[in-house]
Amino acid sequence: MSSIVPLRAAIGVATTLFASSLAIAARADDASPWQRDGHSAVRLLAGSRSGAVLLGGIAFQLQPGWKTYWRSPGDSGVPPRFDFSKSDNVEAVTVMWPAPLKFDDGAGGQSIGYRDQVVLPLRIVAKAADKPVTLRAEINYAVCEKLCIPVEASAELGFNSVASTEDANLRAALDTVPKPANIGDPNPLTIRDVKRDGPKNVVVDVVAPDSRTVNLFVEGPTPDWALPIPAPVQHSPPGVVRFSFELDGLPPGAKPEGAALKFTLVGPEKAYEFNTNLE
Repeated sequence: MSSIVPLRAAIGVATTLFASSLAIAARADDASPWQRDGHSAVRLLAGSRSGAVLLGGIAFQLQPGWKTYWRSPGDSGVPPRFDFSKSDNVEAVTVMWPAPLKFDDGAGGQSIGYRDQVVLPLRIVAKAADKPVTLRAEINYAVCEKLCIPVEASAELGFNSVASTEDANLRAALDTVPKPANIGDPNPLTIRDVKRDGPKNVVVDVVAPDSRTVNLFVEGPTPDWALPIPAPVQHSPPGVVRFSFELDGLPPGAKPEGAALKFTLVGPEKAYEFNTNLE
């Protein structure tokens, strides 16, 4: 038995289905398809289009037990590498890094990176604000459990949405990026002092609400500085958590005097970046 549907009702159903299909299409347009390998997946995210400076992201998903690396990987590992040179109407791309974790590397050392999932926010500057932007990324990274596996992926995404469905995810990722700070700032979590202790040792005094959940990382002026991860000192002065590290892993011919160091201080809720020149 057939049924006759009134024209007005049919138009209403068709309109609803069309609107739903547009919403699904818009949602799909705000993220590229997942590029999957055996243990991870990666894709691009696009924020709302407004002006010449755009917000995007690189999203990683990792299988349980697997990890990937921060821009400075620690005692072992490979930092991710990104090439955006094949993009259209893109002047520059800046990768921002959420606060990382510290974990055992399986070889007696410690590495720095991420578990489960992470979004690296991207600050994208368009050459022309009134022209289409297409971001193309060649992504090289490593995923590790007991062994490390290199991964190569390519992703492409246009920035078209006036109001992107990924805006909330990108804002949440931005909130996890360490905020700039100065040594001595009166924050509950801060670096009070950085000083030399002999020719090769550096000590860093940290103020923290809970010393058990604080990590400190240090980077040199260029990526070829492989400084060790600062370690907590067992007997710290009253009121501070003291970390120390040796000036090892310098490039040939480099001298530590006056070197520009970047410290990343990570607590359970806040994280900060400090730039200083070594004495």
